[in-house]
Amino acid sequence: MTTSLYGDKVALDDNQRIRMDDWELRDDIQQACRDLWPLITTENLAQETDYAGYKQEFLNLFGFGLDGVDYDADVNTEVEFDVITL
Repeated sequence: MTTSLYGDKVALDDNQRIRMDDWELRDDIQQACRDLWPLITTENLAQETDYAGYKQEFLNLFGFGLDGVDYDADVNTEVEFDVITL
């Protein structure tokens, strides 16, 4: 965000959009992926990739797998709250 949205120079694509995945689309990154992809198997996935880290971060995005959260605790799903009118 600091280099794209709030930076001094905003890089736009051909359709004048900010691409947050621009570094992933670089030719060198794409080539590295093409080189690595055929070498990955079910048996070596954990050793050759950071799938465990990816999975943990993905779960965290949605509130899962967080330290200190008791996911087995009872939860009140009917919580009353005041509606704010604008």
